[in-house]
Amino acid sequence: MSERRLTRRGFIGDVCAAGAAWMAGGLLRASEAKKGARLHLASNQYSWFVYFQREGRDFGGSLDEGLGELASSGMDGLEPLGSSPEQVDQLAPLLEKHRLEMRSLYVNSTLHEKEKLEESMESVLAIAERAKRIGTRIIVTNPSPIRWGGQEGKTDEQLEVQGRALERLGKELASRGLTLAYHNHDSEMLFSAREFHHMMAGTDPRYVTLCLDAHWIYRGSGNSQVALFDIVKLYGSRISELHLRQSKSGVWSETFCEGDIDYARLSREVQKMGVKPHLVMEQAVEQGTPKTMGTLEAHRRAGEHARRVFAWLGA
Repeated sequence: MSERRLTRRGFIGDVCAAGAAWMAGGLLRASEAKKGARLHLASNQYSWFVYFQREGRDFGGSLDEGLGELASSGMDGLEPLGSSPEQVDQLAPLLEKHRLEMRSLYVNSTLHEKEKLEESMESVLAIAERAKRIGTRIIVTNPSPIRWGGQEGKTDEQLEVQGRALERLGKELASRGLTLAYHNHDSEMLFSAREFHHMMAGTDPRYVTLCLDAHWIYRGSGNSQVALFDIVKLYGSRISELHLRQSKSGVWSETFCEGDIDYARLSREVQKMGVKPHLVMEQAVEQGTPKTMGTLEAHRRAGEHARRVFAWLGA
């Protein structure tokens, strides 16, 4: 397992405690002023974690300061990694303070093992119900991969178990007025992308939508835009959310900009399909990523570029 994946999946925000009397309506009212003003753009928590980390700072340990910087960058919302209902409660007043929304929430799950999936689903639902109170509408999940530890990919039986569980989770969330969005990394693209395709072809589109992470599709298929746009053609109508990350010559760029992936084309294709996805910036750093600007500037520029490319979503 690569270091960045360990960091991503293991990271739990060290959020500040807050009073139990916080009222959800405050956050919703605070966000109303932004609606209709411009394209809403959120940022995934992971981006800020890794950018803070390369500057020797701790995003989770200084969350109030971090969210203030996130808001200053021009972002309108945060997509955090949800670990518990209590974490959502603690995060809510800070979002309200910095006038940030939480339209989506990223939650890990384990759905391919029969003995673990019930507990995992209950955990996701408990977190989702709490998040709904503060305006969350999309629950993003990447069912736990098993690329490492001597085994490459899930068996057919595990894929079938996971597919059924994912659809059931989507039904449960739909009954609560929430949308489930399936997310993948590169491991799900192994072996003719059998895991990715079964989570799409083997589930009901009414209950399982797609969080299209364009760069993980691109990287997982050997840096192929052909594969990316074939997937958009096959499943584009199911896209409820887009994760935006760019690279240059295969290495994650410092900010979202022109690069390996033709995001202008992706924007046009999505627009032609008539879907209006939630946009979440997830620009990150890895070995070889340039370091020419600070966290705030990198995200400010990323947001400006994304708003130009997807301007039609704000019309």
